[in-house]
Amino acid sequence: MNGCPRLRLEGFELRERSVDLRLPFRFGVVTVTRATQAVLSASITLSDGRSGTGFAAECLLPKWFDKNPALSDDDNMDQLRLSLAIALDLYRNAGEDTAFGLSASLYREQQARGAARGLNPLVASYGPALVDRAILDALGRRLGLSFAAMIRGNLPGIDTGALTPDLAGFDLPSFLAGLSPAPTIAVRHTVGLVDALTAADVAERRDDGLPETLEEVVRVYGCRYYKLKVGGDVAADLDRLSRIASILDAGAADYRSTLDGNEQYEDVEGVTELWRRMGERPALRRLVDSVLLIEQPIKRAVALDRTVAPLAAEKPLIIDESDGHIDAFPRAVALGYSGVSSKSCKGFYKSILNAARATHLNAKPDRNAHHFLSAEDLCTWPGLCTQQDLALVSLIGLSHVERNGHHYIDGMSFAPEAEQDAFLSAHPDLYHRPPGGPVRLRIRGGDLHIGSLDKPGFGVGVPGGVLWPA
Repeated sequence: MNGCPRLRLEGFELRERSVDLRLPFRFGVVTVTRATQAVLSASITLSDGRSGTGFAAECLLPKWFDKNPALSDDDNMDQLRLSLAIALDLYRNAGEDTAFGLSASLYREQQARGAARGLNPLVASYGPALVDRAILDALGRRLGLSFAAMIRGNLPGIDTGALTPDLAGFDLPSFLAGLSPAPTIAVRHTVGLVDALTAADVAERRDDGLPETLEEVVRVYGCRYYKLKVGGDVAADLDRLSRIASILDAGAADYRSTLDGNEQYEDVEGVTELWRRMGERPALRRLVDSVLLIEQPIKRAVALDRTVAPLAAEKPLIIDESDGHIDAFPRAVALGYSGVSSKSCKGFYKSILNAARATHLNAKPDRNAHHFLSAEDLCTWPGLCTQQDLALVSLIGLSHVERNGHHYIDGMSFAPEAEQDAFLSAHPDLYHRPPGGPVRLRIRGGDLHIGSLDKPGFGVGVPGGVLWPA
């Protein structure tokens, strides 16, 4: 594509770091107490000889990408490491192309090599998701352009091409040029399946200055949006949702919520029963009215096998774990789903193209449903990971984002002091440092202030040497 810088991946460095969670986090079939993050440094050279280095980071999280019970947590993490190793080998040997051109040209080979090694499509996508972010960060740093400026001007060279034939005829350049990040975004607080709801649920307090219960989150952060996990047992889910509703009704003012099934229901009939019985409970009336969407309640093995139209007629459904292949969103739309999650771990180019798809679908006169993306979290850590995800979802027009890393991890406690200071200095709107504590996200009235992300690179805005000390 004319005017888009061509580049090649020259080299990379990879490291990992781990942190103990301040609170256990259960989603689906696993409860996590310790987390590990992969941090990538990538060096590029442009066709004119200029070079640059960029960075990306993502959690190596078990039992979301692949929920196979036969695999241990270590097995799951090794799958993600393998996906990243495959991607780095492909990109390093790919030669010169635009940033998006590299990603698109290697997509099918990455999936094929992953499948040959037993990796499902979500796992196979993890590696390129990290590499693409690091490459674009390097490009932005080298050119002095922010993520928003690069995407609006389409410097990566994004096109519909062979990967998204459903976008044929769509004016992608105009769509990209019209994107604009907001200065704030609302936090949608996650209520995990083992999260304490009231003080009575806390066996031993941490007293680290951060909220430990849902009641405290409502009071301290002032969130207006909540993501509520359900576990696949209708009776147990109704009981827990009733307890949650009593707290939100009492303290959260005009709140909105989403339900996340994390594939815990076997079929659409199971989650339909949950929704019907929720509507029958007077104590859940206000919570039911607050629900914006239901996220991936059905196991991915069958979620795209049959229509969900009867339930979708009552409440929009989105796919998350089923969003493995690049064509998953249009396939889901044909079955009655309204939307798809945006997660940086699945690839930011996919999110941008899916946002274009939603716009394209909504412009068709024969469409009755509204199609959309929903910004979801995979335990993004403060710093690199959180900022790149926030830069992405804000640019594509999403007004609230599930955040959970700040609740389960104590700020940037995992990072050296120099790194913490650098992020605080570059982003005083997004972070603060309490006396004697680590740098933490600053949530004000339920919002994150993110104007400082509009710096050269992909939402990072701190010197590379701080991220990769000698």
